[in-house]
Order: sequence, then C-alpha cells, then structure tokens
Amino acid sequence: MTDTHCHLDYLEPSELAAALEAAQGFEAMLSIGTEPAKSRRNLEIAHSAPNVWVAVGIHPTEAARWRELRQESLELARHQRVRAIGESGLDFYWAPQSRQAQYQALDWQAELAAELDLPLVLHVRSAKEDDQAEREVAEWLKHNRPPKVVLHAFGGHPALVEAGLEVGAYFSFAGPFTYKKNTLVREAARQLPLERLLVETDTPFLPPEPHRGKRNQPAYVRHTLEKLAEVRGLSAAEMERITDANARGCFAFA
Repeated sequence: MTDTHCHLDYLEPSELAAALEAAQGFEAMLSIGTEPAKSRRNLEIAHSAPNVWVAVGIHPTEAARWRELRQESLELARHQRVRAIGESGLDFYWAPQSRQAQYQALDWQAELAAELDLPLVLHVRSAKEDDQAEREVAEWLKHNRPPKVVLHAFGGHPALVEAGLEVGAYFSFAGPFTYKKNTLVREAARQLPLERLLVETDTPFLPPEPHRGKRNQPAYVRHTLEKLAEVRGLSAAEMERITDANARGCFAFA
C-alpha cells in the first residue's frame, strides 16, 4: 500500500506512533509540508521511519508569507528524503483575499519542481457553491504545463479532468471518494487512465467511510483503494498493484 498524501506532522506523538505502527507494512507514505516548520517536522519523522518520504511546499493558505518562506523552503526541498514540491495551488475557501499571492507562490513552486525534477502537488478548493478555483487551476495547467503534477484529493471537476489529461497529471483520490453522495468523482474515476490513478488519506483530515467523524490515518487508505477497485471492476489486490506502481513512477520512492 501507498499513501501519497498525508500530514504526519499534525499527529500527536502517541497518535503518530500508532499510525506508523498500523502502516508498518506500507511501501511508502508521503508526508506533506504546508510551510517550512512543518516540512522540518516531517523530515524528522522520515529520519526514523524508512517508508516515510516528504513533500516540501507552501500551502495556498500560507501564500501571503511566501516570500519570507521561500529561502528556507528552497533549502529543505533539496533534502534527500524529499520526493515532491507542494502542496501548492489555489484555495478560495479559506484564503480568498490572498489570490494574487497564491498565484505567485504557485508559479514559484512550479518552477522549483521543474528545476529539481520533482512532481508538483496541487491543492484546489473553491468557495462554497462555487468552482472558481477548479476552473482557474485548469487554465493554469494548460498554460504552464508542468512536467509532472498531482491533483490532490481530486473531486472530479470536468475542467480539471480535461486539463489534467492534457498535461498528463496524476489524479489522487482521498476519503471523500467513498462518500455516497460524491458520484461526480467516481464517474470521473471510471474514465481516467489506470496509469494516472493514486490514493491518499490527507491524514488527519478527510477520513473515508466507515471512519467519518474520526481522525484519519494512513492505514485507512485501504478503504479508498477498495472503493476505487470496485468502481473500476478490479480486485483490491490488482488496484493496489496499479496504484503502488503509479506512486513509484510519480514520486520515485526508493
């Protein structure tokens, strides 16, 4: 199993120890930094857990500080345990006022990812009852064409399906993929190339069924994988093989 997007730095010490124990047999977990201090914590975790790797980035909600965080992020991004840049992107739900800074931080992180030959992990969230961020990220993808990009916690928006396929993106599915009402994302998953599919937890957020309302952990990624296998008419073992191989191809897990 592989969890391609979690935030282990958000877990309390006892909670982290239990989560790592439950995922001891995993091939890899990618723990995502949202700003330099959190990236440093993730690197500390990865130092003692051989199946944990790290993404270094500046989250859109931190974008107002991107210039002051840039140098430290650059230094951390060159660490040998780093396998991605991000999560970057656009968030108009929590931080709409920082739209310009979000674009600046996104452009800088895309350049850094290309320079370091690392995938760029994108966060996309619109204001409630809106799809502005999805439509704008779709246009950004078509214009900038990053060489390797992951659409984190993919929600199935048609514009992102089109743009993602055009640029060869990976589509990563999280816990909401298992929720009964989320038919749009499952319909998208039926159509996407198998070699572009990933699974994640976004630990400690976005728990899948049957753990809704609880704190998420990497071991729960199996529920998302099993639902993805069901949607594609494959066994869980075959989907595990596919998504593990895709994760290795994307993130170069050793």
